[in-house]
Amino acid sequence: MKLDHVFEKPELAQLALTHRSMGRPNNERLEFLGDALLGVIVAELLYEAHPKASEGELSRLRAQLVNGQALAVLARKLALGDGLRLGPGELKSGGYRRDSILADACEAMIAAIYLDAGFETCRQVVGRWFAPQIAALPRSSKDAKTRLQEWLQGKGLSLPVYTLIDSHGEDHDKTFDVSCAITDPQPMLAQAQGSSRRSAEQNAAEQILARLQEHL
Repeated sequence: MKLDHVFEKPELAQLALTHRSMGRPNNERLEFLGDALLGVIVAELLYEAHPKASEGELSRLRAQLVNGQALAVLARKLALGDGLRLGPGELKSGGYRRDSILADACEAMIAAIYLDAGFETCRQVVGRWFAPQIAALPRSSKDAKTRLQEWLQGKGLSLPVYTLIDSHGEDHDKTFDVSCAITDPQPMLAQAQGSSRRSAEQNAAEQILARLQEHL
């Protein structure tokens, strides 16, 4: 793992990586605590980085950084999947690659660092994890769907079409697969996942925006 933290109590790190499919104890309680800590820390980072942003703008930026897919990407950068402890069923089905499991482990690890070393250390570690993402945030705090729609409308082009491809998982842990398609200025199609249909659409729109920047 690439946590940028050495545990005084390594059993906390192990617990953070223990999925509920292993029975009890598992990382669900740590996940609950980590979610709250993450919200506070990222809110402070954004508050400092965007002094002119409104409450609504800050909320949208925070949601962009701490959604399930974004946390799964971060978990992969931290190599959390390498240390996950999964039950036989999850292991066989490739649970160590699943966004929801990785995102939960990321939140649990934040709580483990807090319990191991206190809030200030946790704040510093999480701040280093999120520094690149915060630096890369667009100056416009509008969400991806809004930015894509306004870009297309500004050029008199057809609006994007979002299609729900599939949804799977248990009711409390669903994943939505969505596509975003545009026809102009050239045909493009992006597919993305999210913990809600809206977040999946936002992720797909972000992909289209990135491609437009590459090709135009």
